[in-house]
Amino acid sequence: MTSKQTGDKWLGELLRGHPVRFHNAFRMTQEIFFDLLGTLEQNHGLQGSRRTASREVLAITLYVLSHNECIRKASERFQHSTETASRYFSVGIRALVRLAEVVVVPKEGYFDSTPPEIAEDTRYMPFFKDCIGAIDGTHVHANVPVKNQVPYIGRHGTTTQNIMAACDFNMCFTFAMTGWEGSAHDSRIFNFAISDPKYRFPHPPRGIEAYNSFNLLFYVFV
Repeated sequence: MTSKQTGDKWLGELLRGHPVRFHNAFRMTQEIFFDLLGTLEQNHGLQGSRRTASREVLAITLYVLSHNECIRKASERFQHSTETASRYFSVGIRALVRLAEVVVVPKEGYFDSTPPEIAEDTRYMPFFKDCIGAIDGTHVHANVPVKNQVPYIGRHGTTTQNIMAACDFNMCFTFAMTGWEGSAHDSRIFNFAISDPKYRFPHPPRGIEAYNSFNLLFYVFV
């Protein structure tokens, strides 16, 4: 790797440059990047190495995720070997997953009352008084080895992951189930998520009036 514009120099130029350039590269503003970097460093184990700063590790991770890029192209852009780029990407992904475990959960006390978006709207109250959010599936493009592609081919003929996500009425994610093949049906993913406690699907705690045997389906499918 002989380019004079190393990955960290390129990142530094974008951090000091026009906000649109940075947003195009990493799908977020410089301010959010710095906030995310600080959180991951302090609480979720993101770190660089003797020769690479943690900000570049995060940049490599975001570059791959935001553009669906391969490691080979990331290694050229950041002027690292493919082994180094892959290792840094793994470090960044693990830190983001640890952050997700803290962030993608219902807020404390969220199940204790009817959300105002329901309680204050006569179209929904009292019919949806026990509704706490919305759940739906979305297909995200996936790069899959040729020998494993068939189960991931969805109805549009491309390889995708079928991802199920739930959000509250503030549009904050409270649960996500990822990694399922594009051919998997939404109901299969939902039943899998609620059947295994290790996935921590956000059931209302026992003792709340709304909790009953049918409340496994307490989201509105949209």
